Amino acid sequence: MALNEYTTVLEPKSLPDFVETAYVKDVTERALAYIRAGFPVHFRGSSGAGKTTLAMHLAAKIGRPVVVLHGDEEHSTSALIGGEQGYRMKRVVDNFIHSVLKTEENMQKTWVDNRLTIACKYGFTLVYDEFTRSRPEANNILLSILQERVMDIPGVKEGYIKVDPNFAAIFTSNPEEYAGVYRSQDALRDRMVTLDLDFPDRDTEIAITMSKSGLKRSDAEKIVEIVRGLRDSGKCEFSPTVRGCIMIAKTLRIRNGSVDPGSAVFREICADVLGSETSRVGTRTSSKKMKKLVIELINKTCGNGNGARDLKCENAPPLERQTVGAVH
Repeated sequence: MALNEYTTVLEPKSLPDFVETAYVKDVTERALAYIRAGFPVHFRGSSGAGKTTLAMHLAAKIGRPVVVLHGDEEHSTSALIGGEQGYRMKRVVDNFIHSVLKTEENMQKTWVDNRLTIACKYGFTLVYDEFTRSRPEANNILLSILQERVMDIPGVKEGYIKVDPNFAAIFTSNPEEYAGVYRSQDALRDRMVTLDLDFPDRDTEIAITMSKSGLKRSDAEKIVEIVRGLRDSGKCEFSPTVRGCIMIAKTLRIRNGSVDPGSAVFREICADVLGSETSRVGTRTSSKKMKKLVIELINKTCGNGNGARDLKCENAPPLERQTVGAVH
């Protein structure tokens, strides 16, 4: 098949460290059933809910080549389907009589398919990540594709192409109250099955943290409890996600630290990561409050270490010197 040289088609493969708990397996099986029934699937959830990872995992289960689109406010319909680009020039030189030079030139634009057209033509799986970040008028082309299984396209003689029966579509989006997100058209939303993703359950967050960082289970459990405690406190502008667990755990390994309430490094990492995750615009006051809350959660979850000191953010001991390396 002749594909646009600028379009990357991915071979779907399950990630080696992908965690498939009962929660993940249930969502995947439900989504796969809708895809096999011929319906697009839409994963909707807040940042850090695992939408994109789950979409790529689902695409791997489908088993067809994958084309990925990322929503962008600058996208036009042509950015999705393609358009006339450049010129094709044909030149004929007639020098039958050596004293007479005759030339003829014919120039015409060339149609170049973009990713959505390629997915529809060849029956690939489309993963349209954060599709509501594109303007609704750019996404209008999807209406006939998802319902009538035809694509209106000016670059072919008939004016449209039939969508390959193997074509499947997976969408992801944040809730509509997020900054930079457009309200999706009712007609488009009506053509897909939306699965709302909440934060994973405790066992899934622990398994993900262990898989991504290599920490032992007891340490991963404590980190997850701290993050979940902060999330459940209701005192954050934005709820921390499993990404926070992963960041804390991986950084702790790099700094050769330990999940110990007596470790200034551990407290520092927790405060940095969770402060970053939970606030868009930080202030000195909000930073101190968040650090105090994190310290309280560390003490509650991990205890007071060896009991030698009571941990308070105002009187925290200086950072220990740490050697960069891996935890064995």
